[in-house]
Amino acid sequence: MASSPPYPPYPGAAPGGTPRHPHWWQRPAVRYGAMVTLLALSGLVILALVREQTGTRGFLVGLGLAVLPVPLLLAAFRWLGRVEPGPWRNLLFAFAWGACAAALIAIVANSFATRWIATATADPAGADTLGATVIAPVVEETAKAAAVLLLFLFRRRDFHGILGGVVAAGFTATGFAFTENVLYLGNAFGTDQLTGGSGIASVTAATFFVRIVMSPFAHPLFTVLTGIGFGAAAPAADRQRVRRVLLPLAGLLLAMGMHALWNGSATLGQFGFIAVYGAFMVPAFGLLTWLVVWTRQRELRTVRTELPAYAVAGWLRPAEPFALGSMRARRLARKFAREHGGRPAARAVAQYEAFATSLAFLRHRGRAGKAGADFVTRERELLLELWRRRAAARPALEHAARLTAPPVPYGAGWAYGPVPARWPAQGQPPYPAYGENPYRR
Repeated sequence: MASSPPYPPYPGAAPGGTPRHPHWWQRPAVRYGAMVTLLALSGLVILALVREQTGTRGFLVGLGLAVLPVPLLLAAFRWLGRVEPGPWRNLLFAFAWGACAAALIAIVANSFATRWIATATADPAGADTLGATVIAPVVEETAKAAAVLLLFLFRRRDFHGILGGVVAAGFTATGFAFTENVLYLGNAFGTDQLTGGSGIASVTAATFFVRIVMSPFAHPLFTVLTGIGFGAAAPAADRQRVRRVLLPLAGLLLAMGMHALWNGSATLGQFGFIAVYGAFMVPAFGLLTWLVVWTRQRELRTVRTELPAYAVAGWLRPAEPFALGSMRARRLARKFAREHGGRPAARAVAQYEAFATSLAFLRHRGRAGKAGADFVTRERELLLELWRRRAAARPALEHAARLTAPPVPYGAGWAYGPVPARWPAQGQPPYPAYGENPYRR
């Protein structure tokens, strides 16, 4: 068995080993500060633009109605990502980018392009149609995809597969749809104020029914295709550069195409919208829902398959791989920890579950030959994170395993998995053959 490569140098170290300080623009505080400033400025500008178009009353009405589907959509995407929940800062960034930066880019670019086409062709009606069916899908999907791209490039450790891309894209698109709905509903309310419309027959009620009741999933559905592309590219090895470029690009093009079809349904006649909605959008939504749920179950199987090796080595208790591969067992473990140790214990169990899932995915990529040069270092980091939280997590997971494990006939073997070959000394973490990478040939 070949030994692993030496530990990679610290990011700030020079080739000769002499540490050097990073440039000021490479410091995390500077990057975080620049991103927060960008999003805050974008939010202020988009707030001013929307309020200018809708008026104060229209803005407040639109805000109150547009916020209704947001908690449900975010909860649904968060549920999909519960196998390996990403940090909240990533999700907040994605939502803020969609609601502020992407919305601002879309409003400015769409307005400019539509006006330019109308001036060049002297056909305002045709320019509006072209803007809705061609320009808007390209601009909006590209602006939303930028958030997923940034997470893919700078948060790769939190971006492991299709579900990671789906969750990031879903949060981004939900933020974008929220801002867009505020604008549409606010304008509809302003129209009713001018025409005297009210009740079910009002423009506001019709807009609310179409955008909030019938199609709150529209923007998330488009952008999820982009997220699937990035998620499928995430496990690719560093040498597979073509795949890492083509898959996200294919997802983005599919998102643009579906978005264009949806926007163009209004030009297909009186029943064009209903036809596209029933024959295309609903089946596509059902198919993608099945895909992400199936992917979720496959990731749980990966956890159950990969973690027993660490139980054999003594890093995990025998019951833990089974419990960590079941969402019901995970939930029961957090509940047990909260009841017996309070919120800190429940938080430690949730972190333990997340680190164990990352460890399983890391090992899975290693066995597939897709692990990077930092495999051993990253594995050690995750194992030590688990070891620090074992006091709270082990009793909770063993309790959950006892409640959820299927019955095993006497003599059929250990109920929850293989028996470890060796247990570590009390209070000491095991170090099974460390310094060796079993996946390097």
